[in-house]
Amino acid sequence: MKVLVLGYGMLGQELVKQTGWDYTCIEKQGFDITKPDEWGGFLLEIEFGSIQHCPYDVIINCIANTDTYSTEKASHWDINYRGTADLVDFCNDWGVKLIQISTDYVYAGGMPNKTEDEVPVHQDTWYGYTKLLSDAHVQLKSTNYLVLRLGHKPNPFPHNKAYSDVYGNFDYTDKIAEIIIKMVNKDIKGLYNIGTEAKNMYDLAVQTNPEVTPTTSMVNRIPKCVLMNLEKYKKLSL
Repeated sequence: MKVLVLGYGMLGQELVKQTGWDYTCIEKQGFDITKPDEWGGFLLEIEFGSIQHCPYDVIINCIANTDTYSTEKASHWDINYRGTADLVDFCNDWGVKLIQISTDYVYAGGMPNKTEDEVPVHQDTWYGYTKLLSDAHVQLKSTNYLVLRLGHKPNPFPHNKAYSDVYGNFDYTDKIAEIIIKMVNKDIKGLYNIGTEAKNMYDLAVQTNPEVTPTTSMVNRIPKCVLMNLEKYKKLSL
């Protein structure tokens, strides 16, 4: 099985570090997910002189506009939704499985511990809204997919303070990457919430930064609770 990671941010780097999978990104090859007429050339090879084919069995899309509180609609729409929609078409055309990295932010504003089918209809940010739309598009249009809703944080925790009133199933990027890799290798399909036990941000931060001090978040700055129901994921017994 040959895997390609799109994007080389914190999660993309960790996936490549742990596996040696191929990757492409705008910094490495000028890969711009908003320009499908151009990026197809990065994902296809020529064989027998003229016949194109995609050498990858799986593409993991880690590309996103993650400026969670930006009010700039166009960039979120073009990268998070339209880029994903174009990628779905490409993967369907070339028989490639798409793994779409989503976010626990789609649960912001709802009650805790919701299942994969229970997200708030209204999203307070363009980030949450466009990621939720892309989740739905993948489920509706893709012929072979895995959508993963998750949250990941840098290891070690880099800040002096951490929120004690922000709760979720997030964990350090290396741990979340390990989960993703297992699901890729086992060819899991569908939509899954993934993560670890419920915790607040301070509980996570102090594991790798003993000097961190607890603080509370500013009102409307970030969602206070993105806890998810993980029962579907736990049944996989990875």
